[in-house]
Amino acid sequence: MTAQPTLAAQGAARRRGTETCSLPPPAERGATEIPAKVVERIAEGAAREATTRRTGPPSDRPALGSPSASAAVHHGSARLAISLDLPYPLDIALATSQMRDDIAERVAHLTGMNVREVTLTVRRLVPVESPENGSVR
Repeated sequence: MTAQPTLAAQGAARRRGTETCSLPPPAERGATEIPAKVVERIAEGAAREATTRRTGPPSDRPALGSPSASAAVHHGSARLAISLDLPYPLDIALATSQMRDDIAERVAHLTGMNVREVTLTVRRLVPVESPENGSVR
């Protein structure tokens, strides 16, 4: 009676090249598909990170609402639409341009997808209250 190698041992042998690999060609093995809902969650996290990077840590700015995202995923590429709040005053054009780039890069890195478009919608501007400029009404 001979002992059969375990699956782990067989996999290690294949990696070392000591056994013939009988895997089908890559095109026939299938592909990993990431659902749009998962891409949306990743985009929301990326938007939170980008907001912190471009507007400062939460302790230095007013409380902002959580970003929301929707994604359209098609053949390994994604189009994102994100709604978020921003502190005011802020150079909105510069901040949103940088945030679009940050979000696209982060989502592409985490999903392996080509992010073709990121549309940002600013839901509201939240005034920053400071002792120098008083409260904004």
